[in-house]
Amino acid sequence: MRYTAGNYEAFARPRKPEGVDDKSAWFVGAGLASLAGAAFLIRDGQMPGNKITILEELKLPGGALDGIKEPKKGFVIRGGREMEDHFETLWDLFRSIPSLEIEGASVLDEFYWLNRDDPNYSLQRATVNRGEDAHTDGLFTLSEKAQKEVVKVFLATREEMENKRINEVFSQEFLKSNFWMYWRTMFAFEEWHSALEMKLYLHRFIHHIGGLPDFSALKFTKYNQYESLVLPLYTWLLDQGVVFHFSTTVTDVDFDIDKAGGRKQATRIHWDSREGGAPGDGVDLTENDLLFVTIGSLTENSDEGDQHTPAKLNEGPAPAWDLWRRIAEKDSAFGRPGVFADHIPETKWESATVTTLDERIPAYIEKIAKRDPFSGKVVTGGIVTATDSTWLLSWTVNRQPHFKQQKPDEIVIWVYALFSDVPGDYTGKTIQESTGEEIAREWLYHLGVPVDQIDELAANGAKTVPVMMPYVTGFFMPRQAGDRPDVVPAGSVNFAFIGQFSESAERDCIFTTEYSVRTPMEAVYTLLNIERGVPEVYNSTYDIRKLLAATSRLRDGKEIKIPGGPLARKLLLNKLEDNQIGELLEEFGLIQN
Repeated sequence: MRYTAGNYEAFARPRKPEGVDDKSAWFVGAGLASLAGAAFLIRDGQMPGNKITILEELKLPGGALDGIKEPKKGFVIRGGREMEDHFETLWDLFRSIPSLEIEGASVLDEFYWLNRDDPNYSLQRATVNRGEDAHTDGLFTLSEKAQKEVVKVFLATREEMENKRINEVFSQEFLKSNFWMYWRTMFAFEEWHSALEMKLYLHRFIHHIGGLPDFSALKFTKYNQYESLVLPLYTWLLDQGVVFHFSTTVTDVDFDIDKAGGRKQATRIHWDSREGGAPGDGVDLTENDLLFVTIGSLTENSDEGDQHTPAKLNEGPAPAWDLWRRIAEKDSAFGRPGVFADHIPETKWESATVTTLDERIPAYIEKIAKRDPFSGKVVTGGIVTATDSTWLLSWTVNRQPHFKQQKPDEIVIWVYALFSDVPGDYTGKTIQESTGEEIAREWLYHLGVPVDQIDELAANGAKTVPVMMPYVTGFFMPRQAGDRPDVVPAGSVNFAFIGQFSESAERDCIFTTEYSVRTPMEAVYTLLNIERGVPEVYNSTYDIRKLLAATSRLRDGKEIKIPGGPLARKLLLNKLEDNQIGELLEEFGLIQN
């Protein structure tokens, strides 16, 4: 397996891998990673779909890419994934998956046309004083000291950032900036999270630094991501003959490990089935049975409340994590799950889905978003953060309807609090203690609804479903090399680890749909020795134009100060005049003649 870039590799079709007709494949979990891996086996590995089996604990596919209507509760989304142009493996996958809505189009075509016709951007990123414009004005407000801290982290080695927290490498000057407000609310970073992960994000998205204040860098699907991404992919896999067994919990995997020679082979999958699940209690594996295991889960043990019931924090047995713990005990190369799963107070947060039932609420949304929420087009363009909220509450309204089952007069809103254990400004309760109705009250308060209308509207004008997720930021915990296993561990002949908690050799970052597709692509291409290259991460971190543009934006457009006074400035500008360096520095506003 190798990484490549350019049209030559992107458009090439690999030849059929040797020996693929003798192989079969098993996937643990039916999240995006497994669905993508199955698709790559079929498209690029040319494996018949009926030789691929996917085992899933839940009753439906999609993992964290969810979106469902609970008959008694209402619409539920646990979160959303922001996407951008340079999710190279994601778009490589979805160019081959037919749209369910547009005849003759792929999911990529559908997505591309939608975002060309209705580009995403926010007209009000932050509020204060109950719905008033916070007037961040697109500025990062980074002091000279804070700018130097960003550059220092960017230039540091990965090893220097291992096992360090963000608040260990950034000062309070940085943590009080608009930049940090934009960053942490968009990506759900906490001050105690991994400095290494933040460094990787800076490198991965350096070309989008300028789009942080208004989300102009982002692109979104037409509906929730279950209906827009998962369903087309799941439908295509079913059409190819892929076998799905839901209500099936994989409990363990046996391995034959030759410690002297280094060879490692998965030899058996163990599972427990409920009604309608996979038959028996497991299956033996040969060298020709490929196994792809999704390890860990950011949505494991999620608990839904309802309008009158708080969501519960479930700290009990967690099957996805327990499986990884059992696997990790068998070889030191299989990772250290406790690094990510043993810190629930630091990895939990709660979100809620609000469905409006009263026409008065959309008017307040429109006042802040500055767009008609019933237009069918971009509404908020991403999250709106109430900067003075004690919960640090953020909310978003995507294109409506967000669910195909929505009524024409309903708006679906996603709300989340970065701080789970801090009392609210209006309710006096933490979000963890709150019912759906109480979360709606806190949101309506920061939306600017008159106080004398808040309780009545929360009770009768909206239906709110809270969801507590104990592990949702687990992958942001400070870590070091070896805490996550390699996608294909050294010596493996028939198994791979996929998903957010496996370690890609490429410089990518987690909490993205891209990472959930990159890891299974690497796994499939490695185990089948597929001759086509895996698309490398976009090289913006090595592009001087992107770096200069980011530098200018981090400085809020201020020119670089040249030490030594007017004479030194004149001498330097003379040397830069009429050469490429000077032209670039001037183009990006870092110097002016």
